[in-house]
Amino acid sequence: MQKYKGIIFDFNGTLFFDSEKHLEAWRVYSKRLRGTAFSDEEMRKYMFGRTNEDIIAYAIGRKPEPEMVEKLAKEKEAVYREMCRKDYKNTKLAPGAIEFLNFLKDNNVPMTIATMSEKDNVDFYIEEFNLAKWFDIEKIVYSDGTIPGKPAPDIYQIATEKLHLAPKDCIVIEDALSGIQSAKDAGIGKIIAIASMEKEELYKNIPSVSQIIKNFDEIDRSIFDTEILASK
Repeated sequence: MQKYKGIIFDFNGTLFFDSEKHLEAWRVYSKRLRGTAFSDEEMRKYMFGRTNEDIIAYAIGRKPEPEMVEKLAKEKEAVYREMCRKDYKNTKLAPGAIEFLNFLKDNNVPMTIATMSEKDNVDFYIEEFNLAKWFDIEKIVYSDGTIPGKPAPDIYQIATEKLHLAPKDCIVIEDALSGIQSAKDAGIGKIIAIASMEKEELYKNIPSVSQIIKNFDEIDRSIFDTEILASK
């Protein structure tokens, strides 16, 4: 069995099962932008893992002005965060995530988050979920206006650099098809799909996906390089 030295998490729909909230918020805004709401298929292909600029550009059929992106994105994300606050009982980390993160921290496994969420949302997650307990906040990679959206490989390439690891030595956990493609093209060694909202069948015919999970307890802890961990 190949062993891995580090792990990178997508966040939305992966560590936090919030896809339905993003769907609802973007349905409202896509209808405002073009007169009809995004379909489920459009959401899957053009929303998950993309930047707000990418999504707005798809909705209006052209590259949007920066002022439009900033205004609409801030409005949409504020609505989304308020939905999270109101749904307090479901605003929690994914099943098995806390136990898995504790294992990684206890064993000194290098880890970070690579999300196309923007800073306002990332700051909300850091506070809401106490992410500093497990992650070096400075190593979290997020959409800062300079990183292309998934499926471009840039975000995972940057994340592996922050961990000082080769992509082939890293695991990525993803829920979005665009994110899986991003990880594949970045040369990630092992890609695990988490079926947080989609059915497991969606991922079964993707050659780059080596495992499909619904709960972080399903990840075999022995896939990490124990010799490396023991030396730390």
